Formats: sequence, structure tokens, C-alpha cells
Amino acid sequence: MIKRTIKLAEISVVKRPLPTAETPLIPAYLQQTYWWAYLHPRAVHFFERSWLINLILLGNYRRLSGIALDALGDALDGATLQVACVYGDFTEQLRRRLSACGRLEVVDVLPIQLANLARKLPSDPRVQLTCANAENIGGEAARYERAVLFFLLHEQPEAVRRATLAEVWRLVKPGGSIVIIDYHCPDWWQPLRWPLAAVLQTLEPYALDLWRHELCHFLPAPAHILRQQTYYGGIYQLLELRR
Repeated sequence: MIKRTIKLAEISVVKRPLPTAETPLIPAYLQQTYWWAYLHPRAVHFFERSWLINLILLGNYRRLSGIALDALGDALDGATLQVACVYGDFTEQLRRRLSACGRLEVVDVLPIQLANLARKLPSDPRVQLTCANAENIGGEAARYERAVLFFLLHEQPEAVRRATLAEVWRLVKPGGSIVIIDYHCPDWWQPLRWPLAAVLQTLEPYALDLWRHELCHFLPAPAHILRQQTYYGGIYQLLELRR
């Protein structure tokens, strides 16, 4: 796997010509299921609105992003991995938590998403954007102190989800942390349980996997759970692991 690095100060590098063999292929499930949300230029323009992201998350965007960031820590030394770009200001808030010697690498398979993220971030030598498939980021193992996956796993078919978690597991140092925020099976009394199921079945068909199984079910090895908690009547969950 050859990765393409996007420099914040030189976003035009996204458009440089590269041999096809060096360009990560866009997974078929993304093209077929999520073209409307992530691949089309109009989609990026449409969804890059804080109020809309908050609406999609039922008013919980700020709360859930804050939970993830607090789980990562306040002054992040060493290397942090964010797998997949995120609409909204999550990455900017994460960048602000880097210490002077901290580093952040954001990996995404879609150049259009990396370009959108680069436009939102100030130039910062501590931040690197890399075009690579989450299933096979490649490079040296155990090179990150921590990793965060913010609403990514529900968008992936099970085989891809397992491969992504296995790759993150490989890349985080033993003793490092992995923070995951994603959907969860709502409590039986949650009034939005069945309307949400219908929406997910239509627009995000892989998300219901996370209703059927706990996230630990998809991990490549047993992990020490630091914290596992649900929010908003069980619709959302935090899983904080020690590698």
C-alpha cells in the first residue's frame, strides 16, 4: 500500500497526477452506498454544516465529540491517529489538544474528503493528512500512542470493519488507547428506536450490525476495556480500550 500525503499548506498536491497503481481504490461499498454523503462534490458542500451534522445526530454532536476528545486527553503528546475525516469541527478541536511535540495523522481513502478537511484546518506542521484505505494503512506497526474512530464503523460492512479494527490494533502501541464513538442498540424504551431503525436500514444498512453485536465482537483480539458507556437512551456508545 502506497499512501498519498496531503500537506495542509499545499492542498493542490491532492490533484497531482499519480500512476493508478499508487492511488488507493475507492471501496465499492462507499461508491454504492455512500456516494450521496461523501463522494459527490455537492454532498460535501451540503453536509459541511454544523447545524446539519447536529441534526443528524439528534442534537448530540457537540456532546459526543466532547466525550471522544475528553477520552483522548487534554494535552496529547506523541502520535495520534484519526481514521476517516469527519464533517464539522471535530478534527480542529482534536488539533487544538496536541501538545507542542504532539502529532496528528488523519487517514481517509477519499481525496475529496481530505481536501475538504484541509480547507477547514489552519496550516500546522504537526498535522498530516494521508490518503489510504483504513483496512490497510500500512507502514510501521505500533507507531501511535492513540487512535480515534468517530462514527466510522457503522458505515462499513462487517469484513471491512474487522479489517479496519485489526489495522488500528496493529498501529497503536501496546499500552496505547483506542477511542470509538458510534451507534448502539437503543434501550427498549427509547421512543426513537424504531424510527431510527427504519432510517438506518434505508440509508446506512451496515449500522444495524452494531445493534446486533457489541463493538468488542469485531475486535481482532481481547482488549482491556477502560470504559464502555451508552448515551441518549442507548442510541450512541463510547468504547475506550487499552491496547
